[in-house]
Amino acid sequence: MPWIPLLAMQSGGDPVAPVVLHLTILLTGTMLGGFVATRLKQPAVLGELLFGIVAINLGMPGAAAMRDSHEIDLLARIGVLLLLFEVGLESTVRQMLKVGLSALLVATIGVALPFALGWWVSSLLLPSDPGGFTALFLGATLTATSVGITARVLQELGALNRAESRVILGAAVIDDVLGLVILAVVSALIAAAGSGQTLAIGPVLGIIAKALGFLVGALVIGVWATPRLFRWAALLRQPSTLLTLGMSLCFVLAWAADAAGLAPIVGAFAAGLILEDVHSAPFRQRGERGLEELVRPVSSLLVPVFFVQMGLKTDLSSLASTEAMGLGGALIAAAVLGKQACALGVLQSQGPVDRLTVGLGMIPRGEVGLIFAGVGMSLHFGGQPVVGPTAYAAVVMMIVATTVVTPPLLQWRMSKLPPLPASP
Repeated sequence: MPWIPLLAMQSGGDPVAPVVLHLTILLTGTMLGGFVATRLKQPAVLGELLFGIVAINLGMPGAAAMRDSHEIDLLARIGVLLLLFEVGLESTVRQMLKVGLSALLVATIGVALPFALGWWVSSLLLPSDPGGFTALFLGATLTATSVGITARVLQELGALNRAESRVILGAAVIDDVLGLVILAVVSALIAAAGSGQTLAIGPVLGIIAKALGFLVGALVIGVWATPRLFRWAALLRQPSTLLTLGMSLCFVLAWAADAAGLAPIVGAFAAGLILEDVHSAPFRQRGERGLEELVRPVSSLLVPVFFVQMGLKTDLSSLASTEAMGLGGALIAAAVLGKQACALGVLQSQGPVDRLTVGLGMIPRGEVGLIFAGVGMSLHFGGQPVVGPTAYAAVVMMIVATTVVTPPLLQWRMSKLPPLPASP
C-alpha cells in the first residue's frame, strides 16, 4: 500500500478526513485479505480478520489509530447489525420455528456446559482468585456464540437455507440472550458482594422477563404489523421506500433490544426474520429490486470493517506470560469441547441434521467474548479488577483461536454434506 505514508501527514482540520482515510485503508485491506483467503480456498472473512491481526501486531502505520477510532467503531457496529439483518432476511419465522426445539436445546447445552467447564478450569489455574469471581466471570465469557462470524461464513458458502444453518443461527441468537442474562446476573452478584450485600432474586427475574418479553413481542407484533406497514408504504411510490423502511425496522428493533438489556444484534436478526419475500412483492411487481438486493451494497461496505476491527483489537503481545498461555489453552479446550457437546441437543425428528456442522458453527466467541471481558475489567472486587491483565490475555487467546479456526473448519465440513435438492 504505497499511500500508507499519508497517515503521517496532518489533516486539514475537517473531522471527516481521517475517517475516510481509515476507511480507505480498511476496505483495501479487506479486499486484499479476502482475495488471499479465497485463493487459499478459505472464506473471505478469515482474510479480513487476519489482515487486522497482522496490521496491529506488525505495527502498520495508523493501525492503532484505526483500532481506537470512535467513528470506525460505530461504523463497525452498524456493519454487524446489517450482517445479522441480512441473515434474518434469508430465513423466515416459520423456518426458525421448525428447528426451534433443536435450537433451544443446542443453546441451553452450549451455555451451561462451557460455563461449567470455564469456571472449573479457571478455578484450578487461579487458586488465588479472591472470592472465586474471576473464575465465575471467565466461565461466563465462554457462554455466548459470535453469531456474526458464523453467519458470515454460512452466507459466503451459500448455505443459509440448510437445516444445519438454521439450527446454528437460532441457537446462536438464543445463546446471546442467555449469555447476556448470565453476564448481567454475574455482574450484579459481584457488585453486590463488593458492597457487602446479597443479590436479590427480583432483579434477576426482571432481567429474564425483559429478554423474553422483547423476543416474543418483536416476533408476534412484527409478524402482524409488517405486512400492513409495507402495503401502506408501497402506495408512496418512492424508489427508496423499501430500503428506508427495512433499514428503519432493523435499527429500531436493534435499539429496542438494547433497551431490553440485550445485544442490538438480536434485534437486527429479529427484524430480518419477520420480513419475508411477500413484503417486497408490491415493489418488485413494478420493477423495483427486492430488499435483500437493496441492502447488499450497503452491507458489503460496512460488514468487512467490523471483522478487520476485531482483528485490530487482538494484541498478541499480551500472551507473553506462561500463566496467560496456560489459562488461555485451558479456556480454548473448554470453549471448543463445550460447544461440540451442545450438538447433542439436535433433534432429528424434522429431518437429518449434521451434528458436527452445528457444533463447529457454535465455536467462535469473537466480539461477544471481548464485550464480556471488557465488562469484567470494569468490575472490581477487593480493590482489584475481576478480569486482570493475565485473565484478559487468556480470554483474548481463546477468542483469537475460536474465531480463526471456525471458518476453515466450517467450510471443510459443509463441503462434505450432500447438496440441497433443487427447488421445483
